[in-house]
Amino acid sequence: MIRRRRIIATVLVSTGLLALGAYARTAIQNKGSDTLVNVAQAWAEAYAKKAPEVAIAVSGGGSGTGIAAMINGTVDIANSSRRMKKSEIDLATEHGQDPVEHIVGYDALAVFLHPDNPASTLSLKQLSSIYARGQEFGNWSDLGVEVPGCKDNTIIVVSRQNNSGTYAYFQEAVLGKGGKYRQGTLDMHGSKDVVDLVEKTPCAIGYSGLAYATDHVKMACISSEDGKACVSPSVATASNRTYPIARPLFMYTNGAPKGDVKDYLDWILSDEGQCIILNKGYAPAHDVTCE
Repeated sequence: MIRRRRIIATVLVSTGLLALGAYARTAIQNKGSDTLVNVAQAWAEAYAKKAPEVAIAVSGGGSGTGIAAMINGTVDIANSSRRMKKSEIDLATEHGQDPVEHIVGYDALAVFLHPDNPASTLSLKQLSSIYARGQEFGNWSDLGVEVPGCKDNTIIVVSRQNNSGTYAYFQEAVLGKGGKYRQGTLDMHGSKDVVDLVEKTPCAIGYSGLAYATDHVKMACISSEDGKACVSPSVATASNRTYPIARPLFMYTNGAPKGDVKDYLDWILSDEGQCIILNKGYAPAHDVTCE
């Protein structure tokens, strides 16, 4: 009986230590950009092998969702495909938060067309004429092309929802300061949804991060001005910023990161972490050597 009690006591102590170990596990909450969600998940999975005592919970929802969570103090890291606005930083300060910006990579914001669309080159001005409110172009013939399978040759304009950092960056870079999107755009929840719709719709044009490109759509070569040489979206042209719609990708922390959050961000910016973002189709934040 005594021996049995000792065994039971040993099991209870061991179970208690395991429970304490599980309770002591650090949890990092990471939320935001749909553009970054896949690479953020890949980072979290790879880091779990290096630091199993750190649990990283990743969720998307858009840059605006991540920034709102940062303002409310409910995340450790907010992912964003655009810079925080001054109004958002001011609101965060009012809530006792101190957002600190970390550039973790670069992206070429690709413009997708159906494979049967004969258009291959677009200027920023032409894109604005398609997407801006009061647009000049509502028909593919306005650009001098006829699209097979496109009834009436009408342009179907595909965009993102307004809580998306991709939506905000495209608005700033293409429509210009104060520019507004035209009415009647098809606003997709995620980048993959944009690509899927363009793939199935000959009349369509859409935009999203380069990493979401597939073999079933084509990407337009973009020129900064009419008549100038165009640049195709790629990791290289995002890295050197020659692509006209290249953008940095951000993670925000509340104040300078410390402890496990700092260790995680340092690892993301190491060659190992940056090779992961490169393999996901984005440009790294700095030059890296990958195996």
